[in-house]
Amino acid sequence: MTTTHSGVTFAGRSTAVAARATDLSKVYGQGETQVVALDAVSVDFRQAQFTAIMGPSGSGKSTLMHCMAGLDAISGGSAKIGDIELTGLKDKKLTQLRRDKIGFVFQAFNLLPTLTALENITLPMDIAGRKPDRAWLERVVETVGLSGRLKHRPSQLSGGQQQRVAVARALASRPEIIFADEPTGNLDSRSGAEVLGFLRNSVRELGQTVVMVTHDPVAASYADRVIFLADGRIVDDMPDPSADMVLERMLGFSGGGHTSGSAARPRTPGLDATGRVN
Repeated sequence: MTTTHSGVTFAGRSTAVAARATDLSKVYGQGETQVVALDAVSVDFRQAQFTAIMGPSGSGKSTLMHCMAGLDAISGGSAKIGDIELTGLKDKKLTQLRRDKIGFVFQAFNLLPTLTALENITLPMDIAGRKPDRAWLERVVETVGLSGRLKHRPSQLSGGQQQRVAVARALASRPEIIFADEPTGNLDSRSGAEVLGFLRNSVRELGQTVVMVTHDPVAASYADRVIFLADGRIVDDMPDPSADMVLERMLGFSGGGHTSGSAARPRTPGLDATGRVN
């Protein structure tokens, strides 16, 4: 039996793979300026699971997410969403994949100011010429607590409420996987906790798959699992994390303590730049 952050048992959850990296590499530059951002990373992200990715600044955590989401081209290896191999996909096919199978939540809310909350939520489907599943949309809106705010424009919403709209937008098309890059980075602690709770509930109650990059041990503790990166490699995979467990593990990244232990002095991990979806 497995117990999560909130004490909810989810033993028996599907072990099917929503996304997979195999020997994934990402290299920037050439010669003396070459930087290996990802070094032969292999990892599975399972369906209906909330995974957090952590590591020191420059460890490759956002690069991994961007490569898996088709936002950045990979240099070597394989990246798949479901059974679809991203390597070699043309721009049109990548755009279609991101639109149909992937949801995004970034640190910046990326809402259109002239649209209502509901219009922002359904915008990607409207652009694609698809009608939302009304029953699913109602469940999503209820899950993120926006039932009374659907006619409000972003300027009439708090930062936390705007991020809830962004979460609902990511959920509304029922994607195979949602990628969230520092989704609470612009929020106060209370609003951040609410948004993390909504992401967690989307996994527990709606069966969504969420992969989140974060530098915050408390945010990571909402996940079912935390993957730690250092120097472009996965160095640990922690199930059922608590904030204290994550913080202790992060302390081991200073002074080359990448493989085990936490005796090294802490180095505060930094924020990675967030991407935008074209």
